[in-house]
This record gives sequence, structure tokens and C-alpha cells, in this order.
Amino acid sequence: MTMPLTLETPFTRHAGINYPIICGPMYPCSNPELVAAVSAAGGIGIVQPVSLTYVFGYEFRAGLRYIKSLTDKPIGMNALIEQSSRRYRVRMEQWIDIALEEGVRFFITSLGKPDWVVRKVHALGGMVYHDCTEQKWAKKGIDSGVDGLIAVNNRAGGHAGAKDQVSLYQELAGFNIPVVCAGGIATAADLVQTLNQGYAGVQMGTRFIASRECRVSDAYKQAIVDAREADIVMSERLTGVPVAVIRTSYIQRLGIHAGPLARLLLRNPRTKHWMRLLYTLRSLYQLKNASQNLSGSQEYWQAGKSVAAITRVESVAAIIYSMVTQTKSALEN
Repeated sequence: MTMPLTLETPFTRHAGINYPIICGPMYPCSNPELVAAVSAAGGIGIVQPVSLTYVFGYEFRAGLRYIKSLTDKPIGMNALIEQSSRRYRVRMEQWIDIALEEGVRFFITSLGKPDWVVRKVHALGGMVYHDCTEQKWAKKGIDSGVDGLIAVNNRAGGHAGAKDQVSLYQELAGFNIPVVCAGGIATAADLVQTLNQGYAGVQMGTRFIASRECRVSDAYKQAIVDAREADIVMSERLTGVPVAVIRTSYIQRLGIHAGPLARLLLRNPRTKHWMRLLYTLRSLYQLKNASQNLSGSQEYWQAGKSVAAITRVESVAAIIYSMVTQTKSALEN
């Protein structure tokens, strides 16, 4: 297949890529081969450090070098910067330093104030985009000097936002930096609509889970293909805050709401951080096992509402080729 030369936006210029498509960082689904395949096809794959090291077993630097052996195109890294513990902060700083040493120049920050990440990355000529679900979180990134925003809407998988794609863009457009749409994107029509709304690109997760390169179980991929939009529910049982997952018999047995005591502790300023840490540690184990579980007996599968448009498992190259060729044709007509 012959790909179009480029589909340029302010975001593609920042990231040094051909097409305005990000493979979003996903725990536990961001395996090295998936990250590399998206970058090789002209988008940009984002390394999720805990997936790389804990799920897929790579020493961090060795994992980055393995990805770079699969493609010479730019890759990015996700920096989760929530102040959950001093030990985690030190580890994240080390990962960022290693990524910069290995030539990574595009970073997505999440869950905190990214000022210290921006200083490190800008010193070496890199770019930082910041995850946000509403204006007040975007402001933390803007005040820290980020170069762009990832606008997570209410159709996203994982930790989805509360606002729809249109209203969230209207809320963030006034900052006058590139905004990337995250949530509900699976087809060329979605990409065309998003670019016409003013977004500088899209971030996709669910669509790339249902790809040949993603190393999750076939049961997980088939669940995405089979699911309808109404099958996506928000569960509090995973991390203590709502997470978009596919409604399965396992989810129905488990329930989607945290218990009364857990809710109380999650709302208390003195205990909420410890409860979030406890939930996070438990979810790391649960999600890792569920994503790799070939029997499908533990069906704890994150996905967004874009499942409605996903009808088959394809290669990453085929997914991106279809999206960009149809998008260029639509925008030129």
C-alpha cells in the first residue's frame, strides 16, 4: 500500500510525524511492537513505562532500544506525574531522563502539574502535551509551559472525561495551542470530523487494541469487535474513580460501584491518596492478568465507545492507511 506523503497539522509538526494520530499510552496494552508499528506507519506510538517494564518485562532502557530497533520513526513517552509517593516520583524522573538520553522528544504528561517535566524536555528541544478532561486541569499544563493538550472526552476508554468532544474543544481552544482529541475515534469519518472541528489530531486506544500487533488475548480483541456503544460502562471497582470498561458477565457479577466504606475513604482528604494507591496496586495486577487471560474468565477489559465502529481486527498499517487516505480525500473534496 502507498501511503499519502503527509497530513500536516500543528501537532504533526511538533511530533515530527506524517499523520495526526497517536496510539495512546495504555496499561496494560502498550506492548513494544504496537508502539513501534504505529510510529512506523506515520503516527506516533507512546510508551507506557509500567506496561513496558511490569507487563512485558523489559528493563526500561532496553525496552526503548528494542522499540527503536523496530522503527527509526519518532516515539513518545507517557509520564504519570501524580504525587502518589516519593519513590514513584524518583522512578518517573529516572524513566524520563533515560528516554531523553535515548532520543525521545515527545512526552504526554498526566495527573499532576508538569512543570518539572517541561523544564527537562524543553532543555533538549522536546515537546510536552498534557492530558486534561476540563479547563482547570488544562490550566495546570498551560501554566507549566506545555506545548499542546490531549483533550480526554466522555467517549474515551480507561479514565474518561465527563464532557463531549465539541464542548471540550470549545473550552480549550482559547489557550491557542494545539489540542488533540482523545475518545471515540476509530474511523476516517471520525478523523475528518475532528479536524474540521479544529482539533490538531486524534489519540486512539481502543482501535489499536483490536490490532494484530497488540499483544492482548484474542478474547479481549473479539470483545471489542462484538461490543456496542451501550456495552461500555463506568466502573469504580478498578481504581476508585470511574473507568470505562466493556460490560461482561464478570463485570456484572463484580458490580461497578465502590462500597460505602471505600467511597468514604476515597473522599476523605487524609485517606484518599492511600486508597487510590491501594486501588492502583490492585488494578495493576488485575488488568495485567485480564488482558493476557486466554480463557476470558476474568473479563476486565478497558475500552471506549468507539467500539461501535470497530468491526474487525486489522494490522496497524491497514488501520492508519484507511484513515489517512480517506481523510485526505474528504478534506480535498
